[in-house]
Order: sequence, then C-alpha cells, then structure tokens
Amino acid sequence: MRVIRFEIKEKDNNKQIKEFLRDFGVSSSLLTRLKQTENGITVNGNFARTIDRLSTGDRLVISIQNKGHMPKPLENNNVQMVYDDEDILVLNKPFMMPVHESRNHQGDTLANAAACYMVSDTAFRAVYRLDRDTSGLVLIAKNELAASKLAGRIKKDYYAICEGVLTDSGTIDLPIRRVNDSIIKRGVFSDGEKAITHWQAVKSNSESTLLKINLETGRTHQIRVHFSHIGHSLLGDSLYKGNCEQITRQALHCKTIYFTHPVTERSMVIDSDFPEDFYQIKGLI
Repeated sequence: MRVIRFEIKEKDNNKQIKEFLRDFGVSSSLLTRLKQTENGITVNGNFARTIDRLSTGDRLVISIQNKGHMPKPLENNNVQMVYDDEDILVLNKPFMMPVHESRNHQGDTLANAAACYMVSDTAFRAVYRLDRDTSGLVLIAKNELAASKLAGRIKKDYYAICEGVLTDSGTIDLPIRRVNDSIIKRGVFSDGEKAITHWQAVKSNSESTLLKINLETGRTHQIRVHFSHIGHSLLGDSLYKGNCEQITRQALHCKTIYFTHPVTERSMVIDSDFPEDFYQIKGLI
C-alpha cells in the first residue's frame, strides 16, 4: 500500500477533497477506489468523504492499495537499477531483453528484473516500452497514481548510429503503418499514421553518424523506419537492411529521460551511459 500525505496550504482552503485530489492528478477510477477502501481517505486521522471541505493546515492522507501481481523475480547483473523510490523505478534495459512477458518469453524479461525491486502484489506498469533489441532507460510506475500521471508525459533522448554521414539537424515527417504481408515490419505509406522524428547529428566518421533523436509521436519502429526510408538505416538493424558487420543489433539506445515526479512534482532528469557495443563503432563515442 502506498500512503501519501498532504498538508493543506492556504490556496486550497475550503476546497472539496475530490477537487483537491483531482487537481493533484488522481483519476476518477482511483478516486472511486479510495472511497471504497477502509480509511482510504482521512483528514487529521479521521475518516473523510470526498465532498468534505478542507481547511488550511489539515493533514489529508490517501492510502492506495496495491492491485495486481508481479511475475517471478529475475536477478540479472546486466540490468542496472538507475533510480528507485516508493513511486517509480528506472532500469537500464540491455538489448535482447523484452520488456513484458509473452508466450515465448517467460521469466527472462525486464518485468521479471523489476520484480526484484517491487512488492509482489502490485502490477508491472512500464510507462513506455522499448523494442527487445533497443537498450536504455525504462521508467516503471509502482502504483496506479504514478502510472496515470506519467503516461504520455515523458521526454526521451534516444541515441542511434546510422549508416552514412549526416550533418546538422532535421525533422522527418512521414506516415507509418504495418507492411501488408508482415506482422512485424513497418514502412512509410501515405495512408499510415502520422509520425514525426526530430534528429541532430552529434558526430560522424567516414561511414556512419551518431544521432540524438527526439520523437514527437511514438509509432512502432518509428526511428528505424524513418532512417531506413531516407537511406540511412541504423547499423545492426537487419529488419530494415542495416549493416550488421560492426554491431549485431539495431544501434539504438534510450539514454536520457525527463519527467515530473508524480508525487513530489520535482523535475527529474535521469541519464545513462552509452552501451558497450556502441564503442565498437570507432570514432563516434
């Protein structure tokens, strides 16, 4: 159970509890669950209704019950814990590891690694996912409030190594959809979903370029598809015709994430090192 305490400031004097909690980001469904939980909402140690009004100096407490079940824990030295508190967990995912369990992946996923840092009776809530062969930071919400407040509100800096030399910066605005004869592969098509990728060249050698990438949209394989389409496939990306001589998976890493903490409301910046296989590409890192 996650217990969150508030001391009511003068600006919130005379607000109804439900109004105060909604302003804080508590969803309607969570508010209903709090009402249904014994002592889910208290003021100054006493049971409170959501229609009750608050006074300056009141101590409001909400108790969020755990809901769900974590998979079997996996201790994996290749998964680095970067940040951990009562509400969020950030893990640095290695490549070749799926985020979620599936029929073909049981016990070997990031969800299993996260179970080492979370209580067993809560759900695994990755705020976003990375492809199996993409490495980097994954933000995990430890409770329902954190998940709802973080969804769609994370800025991510991706770094990729593409074939060929690119300079300066640019934007790729090309629609993407699934290729008709594939359940996995995506491509650029006029009837696809809008997809926008912003990129900046960081460093080049004579054969490839290190890019910093930010996404305005989040389509499946967006970065990989866009750079393949403009003739600069990511190194190691065999699905989109990337050169695999120097690296054995797509050279794509989620290096830095920016967000507002769902409870403390502090601005957070969490960074990671480049993965070891990026250093195989000489002259870029």
